Amino acid sequence: MKILITGSSGFIGYHLANLLSKKNKVLGIDNHNNYYSKSIKKKRLFLLKRNKNFIFKKIDLKNKNKLEIIFKNFKPKVVYHCAGQPGVLYSFKNPKSYEINNTIVTKIICSLSKKYNINKFLFASSSSVYGDQKRFPISETSKLNPKNPYAKTKLRSEKIIKNSFYNSDVTFVIFRFFTVYGPFGRPDMFIHKFLNSIKNKKIIKLYNNGLNYRDFTYIDDVVKILQKSLHKKIDRKILNICRSKPIITIDLVKLILKIYKAKNSKLKKTKFVKGEMLKTHGSNKKLKKFFGNIVFTDLEKGLKKTIKNYKLFNI
Repeated sequence: MKILITGSSGFIGYHLANLLSKKNKVLGIDNHNNYYSKSIKKKRLFLLKRNKNFIFKKIDLKNKNKLEIIFKNFKPKVVYHCAGQPGVLYSFKNPKSYEINNTIVTKIICSLSKKYNINKFLFASSSSVYGDQKRFPISETSKLNPKNPYAKTKLRSEKIIKNSFYNSDVTFVIFRFFTVYGPFGRPDMFIHKFLNSIKNKKIIKLYNNGLNYRDFTYIDDVVKILQKSLHKKIDRKILNICRSKPIITIDLVKLILKIYKAKNSKLKKTKFVKGEMLKTHGSNKKLKKFFGNIVFTDLEKGLKKTIKNYKLFNI
């Protein structure tokens, strides 16, 4: 099967391409922008290129003409749209970048996917579309309350996908990810920021005095679900992907320090940050309805693998 993955040098895109290219022909697209260090993106790509089933094209997804050439020549049957501009805090500084790289790009990809008759479209959305909630766990029917430009463009992208494919033969599924972590993780996210601070002996800021809750979900669990989606008869659905066991930041910090065996780490509790959600705690009942009784990776086990990989590759 021919599969196209956007954002293949990104965190989730890399792990997904690595898994799917074992049995499928995979074409990965990425523009290697400088939102965070290009070195980790190049390392991920280097590892992907060892697989003979993986092809890489470096293009900007805003370039519809170049992207159309890829669709025309490669003829993908499945598209995993994992590319996008991530980051909550940066979205307040440069909201236009999110409108272009999330909303407009999604519109282009949907248009070409429809034109070239793909069979299935799977989208990497975010739990951030829920914003702050009062009732937990958060289900897919919870009222949406995006608090920042990043979340708002993710929600607009979801609507574009629905409008593009609802009256077509293209099957689509929208997945809302809850705080995905793991080896080769994004350096702008808390766990890898913390690991870098330990290594470089720098102060790590604990927003909201370390009282935020996050529903951390291990990357291997995420991509296995995405892989199973290839052959599942699921259409026009929105599904949370989450472990559904949130942890408070101060307890997460203690766990990381214990596994890393770090001493004298410098922590600084700070006030609440604009646009951040106080708590994420997703429901995975609907997900399990379609995929069976999924066993999610225990947080401590996932952190041990993440930290081992971090020490080995120094990223």
